[in-house]
Amino acid sequence: MSEVKKIATRESYGNALTELGKKHEDVVVLDADLAAATKTGMFKKAFPERFIDCGIAESNLMGVAAGIATTGKVPFASTFAMFAAGRAFEQVRNSIGYPKLNVKIGATHAGISVGEDGATHQCNEDIALMRTIPGMVVINPSDDVEARAAVEAAYEHQGPVYMRFGRLAVPVINDRPDYKFEIGKGVTLREGKDVTIIATGLPVSNSLEAAEKLAADGIDAKVINIHTIKPLDEELVVAAAKETGKVVTVEEHSIIGGLGSAVCDVLAAQAPTKVLKIGINDTYGESGPAVELVKKYGLDADSIYAKVKAFCE
Repeated sequence: MSEVKKIATRESYGNALTELGKKHEDVVVLDADLAAATKTGMFKKAFPERFIDCGIAESNLMGVAAGIATTGKVPFASTFAMFAAGRAFEQVRNSIGYPKLNVKIGATHAGISVGEDGATHQCNEDIALMRTIPGMVVINPSDDVEARAAVEAAYEHQGPVYMRFGRLAVPVINDRPDYKFEIGKGVTLREGKDVTIIATGLPVSNSLEAAEKLAADGIDAKVINIHTIKPLDEELVVAAAKETGKVVTVEEHSIIGGLGSAVCDVLAAQAPTKVLKIGINDTYGESGPAVELVKKYGLDADSIYAKVKAFCE
């Protein structure tokens, strides 16, 4: 079997910004002294006159981005998720969200797969925080293809967008001719009739692998990739729940306030269904190799398989 191509979505972000800069002169990229890690350094090298390093001052970064947006430019404010959503929440809420400014936030190093940086940098709360801001679009791409498409779609969208990217290289699963990215539209990756697995970000590829293992046990799992958590593809979620009768959500994020909560909100109102939420339980992460942490916190293919199998039985 040939080796699966793996790319970190933070790399995809840097590459996509550079390509976007070639096509659109109104793109401005801002960073908070992390250009090498967030990969915005690629854009800086290509367009130094359109790159602003705001230093280790993330709240100010968001204020500067807001100001630039009022001039008609399209700023991409970039830093780690812990700082973009956590430290600068007030500025994102009041300076970007409240006036509905056209700012795009590129948040890298999200989730436990940040690895050795440990619990202080492993942001498992950012989706929950950003979901609460009125009008904020929240995107969590699953691979390189989707991340690049998300950056392009964010530019085209008028209004604030939060994009979540990872540090760990993940398999490329969307490299097919018929792939289409559309904000607010989920993607059915596998049909099934016994249970629906709805995943976002890093665990999408692992969920697909888990579905293959389940098939060997006679459990036919539908797999849906939800790259846009807000606005959620309610129609797809409800239809899948009605079709299979059981739903499992999988996310590299707290089970409180993230994809699982968004799905449960919709199903409780439109199609009450039994739901299992797989994600980071009410706990902090810890320092360690990213792959080992993904396994320890139950987001690898074997763990997802075991949990879904038990849920179905």
